[in-house]
Amino acid sequence: MASTKLSRTSGTPTSSKKFTISYWVKRSNLGSAGGAAGHIFDTYVDGTNRSQIGFDDDFIDFRLQVSGSNTGRLLTNRKFRDISAWYHIVASVDTTLGTADDRIKLYINGVQETSFSSRINPSVNADFPMGGTHTIGAYGGGTNYFDGTLSYFAFVDGSQELPTVFGETNAATGIWKIKTSPSVTYGTNGFFLKMDTTSPGSDTSGNNNTFTASGTPTLAQDNASNNLVTMNPLDNYYAAGTFSNGNTTVTTSNSNYARNSSTIGMATGKWYSEYKVGSITGSGGIYIGITGDVATGTGGNTGNSPFSYAYASNGTKHFNGSSSSFGDSYTTGDIIGVALDATNSKIWWSKNGVWQASGDPSNGTSPAFTVIVPSLTTIGAYFWSFSDNDNSEYFTCDCNFGNGFFGTTAVTSSNADAAGHGLFEYAVPTGYYTLNTKNLNTYG
Repeated sequence: MASTKLSRTSGTPTSSKKFTISYWVKRSNLGSAGGAAGHIFDTYVDGTNRSQIGFDDDFIDFRLQVSGSNTGRLLTNRKFRDISAWYHIVASVDTTLGTADDRIKLYINGVQETSFSSRINPSVNADFPMGGTHTIGAYGGGTNYFDGTLSYFAFVDGSQELPTVFGETNAATGIWKIKTSPSVTYGTNGFFLKMDTTSPGSDTSGNNNTFTASGTPTLAQDNASNNLVTMNPLDNYYAAGTFSNGNTTVTTSNSNYARNSSTIGMATGKWYSEYKVGSITGSGGIYIGITGDVATGTGGNTGNSPFSYAYASNGTKHFNGSSSSFGDSYTTGDIIGVALDATNSKIWWSKNGVWQASGDPSNGTSPAFTVIVPSLTTIGAYFWSFSDNDNSEYFTCDCNFGNGFFGTTAVTSSNADAAGHGLFEYAVPTGYYTLNTKNLNTYG
């Protein structure tokens, strides 16, 4: 969301003593103390009367403010730094309860949080500012934007609910998962934004409390019921990459070598991804491919280690520091497709939908490389990866891992894989799939 938000002017609340906030969140950039890492929800009457939840640095901070004072607060002791996973957060209040610790609660993935660096319990029958402007993705005054992805956002006006209303444990895996249609009475100002419909602000609670979007929010395929791969800011060689658009856009600097990899790896199965080159500065350009080792502290450019393969913008292909002629050169605006058959250890590249060097991943013929078996790599799997060639070069690259966007620009086609997942610019090769948790469970 980075510089976007959703907002609406609410009415008189059903209750100023009881409410529940539930949402699923996937973080992007971390850190930024003082709330700049992300206000997620704010009920803003004015600067001194508001209820809010978000990240302060990497801690979750849930605050209830009246006349400028925190009359209720939960600030976690532990940090939440996993940028590859979805967290389910539930914050609930009922000030009519006799036990002080029951009046304000916080749950993470169905489990109640009990360790806080700051805990302020509301007084009995305390009232909180639950009217005013409701804002998702920023401070109600219009700053401190959240950097990441949100889905299945619910606000219940008038009751303190348990997390089991919005999620449940998968009996087979023991993993906490989404309930896409919770059964609850939302109250006057309540809403349920699935954020997987035609508009991120569409309310499906039955209240028609629709939010207005500002900025350029995108309806990502990545959501709490199907987690998609992104680029990984924690694997950022020489810290040269800057990440945006939910970690699907990477911009590098000319001060150091840059190499980045994805959050999810591929040990078996057949997988497809796309990359749109935003800009390239320098003669060596950009190298797009896969890696089987970690960039930070090891290896170098993509294609420069024994477990890394790349197609460079000058048309060459690279493995273990050696290059050879391969296909067409590419530049700003071109879209590079990568098809990896991790089961049979083969890789292909396309430029603007044309598979290079007569390759055909659908038929399994003429691969660019027969790669080392994934289990024999440094980390036992391959990850999507790209890099520059030296520290005088830099680039911008927009990744489409099935979300249907390059940056904030939607693809002009709607090519899904055979399982119906993903939105790509070009046709997904037969037998290949979007790298996401549902497909990994079936085809990985």
